[in-house]
Amino acid sequence: MKHLVTTLLVALLASLPPLPVFGQAAAGFSQNPEVQAFIVSMHEQHGFDVAHLTRQFAAIRPNATVLKAIRPPAVPEKQRSWDRYRERFVNEQRLVGGLSFWQKHAATLLRAEAIYGVPAEVIVAIIGVETIYGQHMGSFGVLEALASLAFLYPPRADFFRSELEQFLLLARENGVSPLEIKGSFAGAIGIPQFMPSSQRRFAVDFDGDDRIDLRHSYTDAIGSVGRFLQQHGWQKGAPVAVPARVNGNPAALLATGIKPTLTVAELASQGVAAAADGDRPAALIDLVTPGAVTEYWLGFDNFYVITRYNRSSFYAMAVFQLAEALREAHGVRVSALSANGS
Repeated sequence: MKHLVTTLLVALLASLPPLPVFGQAAAGFSQNPEVQAFIVSMHEQHGFDVAHLTRQFAAIRPNATVLKAIRPPAVPEKQRSWDRYRERFVNEQRLVGGLSFWQKHAATLLRAEAIYGVPAEVIVAIIGVETIYGQHMGSFGVLEALASLAFLYPPRADFFRSELEQFLLLARENGVSPLEIKGSFAGAIGIPQFMPSSQRRFAVDFDGDDRIDLRHSYTDAIGSVGRFLQQHGWQKGAPVAVPARVNGNPAALLATGIKPTLTVAELASQGVAAAADGDRPAALIDLVTPGAVTEYWLGFDNFYVITRYNRSSFYAMAVFQLAEALREAHGVRVSALSANGS
């Protein structure tokens, strides 16, 4: 019976006349057979109204900018530059902005640290790297961006269709039209740039107003970042990364990836020296800059946790180094205030 209903719904959608005026272009995504099947699936699994969802997909178009942005860069991987990447995120703008953000939201950050065990500077650094403390949250229509990637970008179609499903559920749960929500080209939303699935799974109502709002509530954003990291295994009080020295060719160690699998002592036996507890699991991280000496670090479990936010060692190291700069500057400011009796 279910198969028969699905067949009838797909046939009904296909038989509907094109939307008036500008021909097929005016129909947006709604005339795409894969989209029609997706709409039927959303109806069967989650009770969405077919006609209403069809109208929403008819209102959006394939976004060429999104599809261009998601493709791998034309520059070969070997041309990736840690120095260039670091300059984008560990800089005066994010340091000054981060100190101001920390001061403004000090009580919330202290509460998040107490509940989730994640240092305030790490939460601040992630929000700074992601959106410069909420200044740049993205201007793409999230429904249009996710639909473009879900139905026109085959390499990751399954992932983005899942995120599209989660986004529509999220919008319904929050009583917001999916056509109104803006975000990144990849569909990330709000001050901390959560993907829809992450928001539904990890975000928290940290300000106690009985709703989760990562687009407008800095309190919700702070708590949600803390909970995301805690749920992915953040170890309270544990180190993130330390510099390392490498003797010999580290290719085999680098090939094992960024998840800690060997202890510091085992890495030392293979020519990697670092000031760290010999029993602590770690992974060798290389930060490559063309024309410069490669930086090597040991990344511990907390470093790996940061990569669950963005699966890049460059990203995790930028967050870590910005957090360290913020911690040091914040400590200097607090000491100065204490000395002045403020």
